[in-house]
Amino acid sequence: MSDESIAARIEGLVAEEHDLRGREQKDSADTNALDDDRERLRNVEVELDRCWDVLRQRRALREAGVDPDQAKARDADTVERYQQ
Repeated sequence: MSDESIAARIEGLVAEEHDLRGREQKDSADTNALDDDRERLRNVEVELDRCWDVLRQRRALREAGVDPDQAKARDADTVERYQQ
């Protein structure tokens, strides 16, 4: 997976995230749709975190003179526990 393909995935997820946030107000009267959107939004947020994590790994490996293709996507539990 290249930096460009990861960046494209991030862009797509960000667009979906914005769409879901916009629909949140529209769906406020429909609790089922609202719940579905919130669940999907949470999944999108986690996937964004995972994409950013692997992109950062690739950049760090490249700066260290190591093959960036050695970067591995970490599981959601690991990425979500990072301290900011």
